[in-house]
Amino acid sequence: MTTLIREQKRPAWLADPVDLLLAFASAAHSRAILVLVLFSLAAFLPGFSQIPPTDRDEARFAQATKQMVETGDFVDIRFQDEVRYKKPVGIYWLQAAVVTAGEAMGIPNARTRIWLYRIPSLIGAVGAVLLTYWTALAFMPRRHAFLAALMLAGSFLLAVEARLAKTDAMLLLTVVAAMGALARAYVGRRGAAALGHHDARYPGRVGPPDPDDRRQAVASPECRQAGSSVHWGGREGAAGLALPAIFWTALAAGVLLKGPIILLVVALTIITLAAVDRSAGWLAVLRPGLGLPWFCLLVLPWFWAIFSRAGESFIAESVGHDMLPKLLGGQEGHGAPPGYYLLLFWVTFWPAAPLALLAAPAAWGERRERPALFLLAWLVPSWIVFELVVTKLPHYVLPLYPAVAILVARTLWRGRLANAVWLKRGTLGWPVVAALVAVAGVVALMVLRRQLGLLAWPVGAAATVFGFMAWRYYEADGPERSLVRAATASVLVVITFLGIITPSLRPLFPSATIARVLASDPCDYKVVAAAGYHEPSVVFLMGTSTRLTDGAGAADVLRESYCRFALVEAREQRAFAQRAEKIGLLYAPLSRVEGYNISNGRSLSVTIYRSVWKP
Repeated sequence: MTTLIREQKRPAWLADPVDLLLAFASAAHSRAILVLVLFSLAAFLPGFSQIPPTDRDEARFAQATKQMVETGDFVDIRFQDEVRYKKPVGIYWLQAAVVTAGEAMGIPNARTRIWLYRIPSLIGAVGAVLLTYWTALAFMPRRHAFLAALMLAGSFLLAVEARLAKTDAMLLLTVVAAMGALARAYVGRRGAAALGHHDARYPGRVGPPDPDDRRQAVASPECRQAGSSVHWGGREGAAGLALPAIFWTALAAGVLLKGPIILLVVALTIITLAAVDRSAGWLAVLRPGLGLPWFCLLVLPWFWAIFSRAGESFIAESVGHDMLPKLLGGQEGHGAPPGYYLLLFWVTFWPAAPLALLAAPAAWGERRERPALFLLAWLVPSWIVFELVVTKLPHYVLPLYPAVAILVARTLWRGRLANAVWLKRGTLGWPVVAALVAVAGVVALMVLRRQLGLLAWPVGAAATVFGFMAWRYYEADGPERSLVRAATASVLVVITFLGIITPSLRPLFPSATIARVLASDPCDYKVVAAAGYHEPSVVFLMGTSTRLTDGAGAADVLRESYCRFALVEAREQRAFAQRAEKIGLLYAPLSRVEGYNISNGRSLSVTIYRSVWKP
């Protein structure tokens, strides 16, 4: 008896655009880079300049940079009169350079344009995507290296960090650059035989080729067209000093951005590989005899300058008040138990998280192969350390996401994704997450602003449709095409939530509303006192001279002169009124701002008062 098996059918037009995109991006490195840059900008730019400054970290970084520009002191780091030595100077220099350039170009009020401070993060995010592609080329052909970079570009966590004026996107760039150089030093000496090369001519065979095949593979058009740096030629890494220069420069830049984090990731990777291989001779490719002096030359001048000026207070602040409290306790209420990052991973690495689940068994099964061993050494030890540290924030594990993306792409290349039905059910998250985020954003807009957000509806619906197609045709079209559709859904979700809805949620950004109220007053030289509402965004938007005080202190400020303003939070109203009555203060209310303080999750009511001063 003959049994007919009907394949799952899908309209041809659904696959054609995806096939064309993958074929275009795989044809040349320049095309892959072009597509990745355009995709990244589509994911990172919506809402980039419209979202107001966020509390607390972003506003703290931006205000400290603003004070550098105001004072011309590019060594010391301060938030008003308080030293800020928790992070090194790298990100402040980058932000200051952009703001200074913005002023030179005539951008009005450049020093309070938060989007200028975010440009280094945007550059870091796009650069990290491109460097993930470059790093992945050490392990696989161009098509799958492109998919690895696409996973990172589409991840929710990077979409958020690209829009924040902080260190983490630029830190990611330096980590991927250093790890890409380290990967080539580790696998480059043994050529493709060490990589477990997968030749398209022999789909059933993965691993070192026969000697007769090795000569053929060198000249094989399939290998050349694949665009991979994997080959049988036995060439040792990059020519000359290029590879060491990339590694040690990235290492130095990472230290100047966020201290020892990049050293932790790199050191744990090297220690793990050396322990497994019982050798670290491959590190000679990176020429540490030349690299270490270069690293010190880049890093030590600022550390020497700040230590000379601040002395022991720099060590006390950076180590005693920042690093150790994070290790030993939940700093600023951010403590969480082990497993926190694993739980968040399914959202922060969406939409590639379901494929990571499908790739995990094969990736672990190949842990004795050098490529998989390197990527696991990059990922696992550092992940364990971050899980054990008591203070946890979602972005701490961002430097490890490129390793996950490359592991998944490598498993795709080798055709070893798990076929278990229960694991494949994770792909249902593609349409579900897209729909939930879009709906949640619209509901938030309706509750907080009493608006329907009609512009978000078609974009959110399109995101859900692409997520549904990614899930529905996973079996028919394969994981690569589904990944591209899911990544498209991710961009549309980001446009919906961060590009359309978030900028409209004004109650979440009360400082921006207060700044608009004050900007409407004709006073040229405003002095502002904030009582009870002391978020960094107030200082950034109202000016470095903003006085953070209590209700009685705000009344005293209004008494000083004309053009004085007090921002009095509801809990400080009584103290303000009592002091004003006692000193016979004349004042007038301008406006009341209602909203939410996203730093502590509490509702907020701030009344803005203006002095009515008589000499």
